[in-house]
Amino acid sequence: MNPKPQASTGSASNGNPLGASRALAQLLTAGVDVGTGAVKAVVVGFDKSGAPQVVAAHRERIHRRELSTVAKLAFEGALAEAGCKRSDIAYVASTGEGESLDFLDGHFYGMTTHARGASFLVPEARAVMDCGALHARVMIVDEKSRVLRSRMTSQCAAGTGQFLENIARYLGIRADEVGPLSLSAKRAEQCSGICAVLSETDVINMVSRGVATGEILRGVHESIAQRLVRLLRALGAEGTVVLTGGLAADTGLKGAIERGLAADKGVPLRVVAPPLSAWAGAIGAALWGEVRRRRLEQQQAAAATG
Repeated sequence: MNPKPQASTGSASNGNPLGASRALAQLLTAGVDVGTGAVKAVVVGFDKSGAPQVVAAHRERIHRRELSTVAKLAFEGALAEAGCKRSDIAYVASTGEGESLDFLDGHFYGMTTHARGASFLVPEARAVMDCGALHARVMIVDEKSRVLRSRMTSQCAAGTGQFLENIARYLGIRADEVGPLSLSAKRAEQCSGICAVLSETDVINMVSRGVATGEILRGVHESIAQRLVRLLRALGAEGTVVLTGGLAADTGLKGAIERGLAADKGVPLRVVAPPLSAWAGAIGAALWGEVRRRRLEQQQAAAATG
């Protein structure tokens, strides 16, 4: 799979980048990850052997719209990309804030879906770093994607996607410019990591002093990365760490995390963000949905014969 996820509303596809064909799928499930900044939806196909592949992935930014409306648009977008209808989907599962959607068959907790989706994308993953619009959390997982332990950042918004969006808006740049500009900077302008209000005040002062945009962004990224690195070390992370959630595509943040890990001289960690990382929660929901569908089918069959 080699998709190019879009920065806003749109499909993750470009031709046939997901490497999966609906024609080869014997069964389809769908996952809908309802976040506070965007809704991500996927269609997953299972072949004769039961092996899953992502057939379609779609994202809709919320932009102050009704959450249920955006979720439905994201789901319908994924169906359109897969070339199928709701009746073709054997199980639709949600995660995040999507428990009350009216087109679902079931709902799963966010930690378990991100862990399952990350393990699907990167089987050797032993830690997952979910960086969303309003929170960030780190999970240690085993080879079966079971969450062994986890920890979240504090409630302050200074380590979130929404905070970065606000900074980008103030600096007058697009969200997809944030990562490249940060990576291009040769130095970081120190930014407060205490709270969003202080950090935004720092940025305003930097702009008034004529500090380069890239240096400001690198400083913001390093402030966020410090928190995340502390979580990884506190949880004893080892091996491969997968970035998921809305900030997974932020190359500047990924670079800051890697620099932070290298600087603290701890156990070396490999940080990765596959193209579908932002959809990890939705993928995990679709995969767990198939597990639950199969169990329900077995229970019904046992009841019928009992």
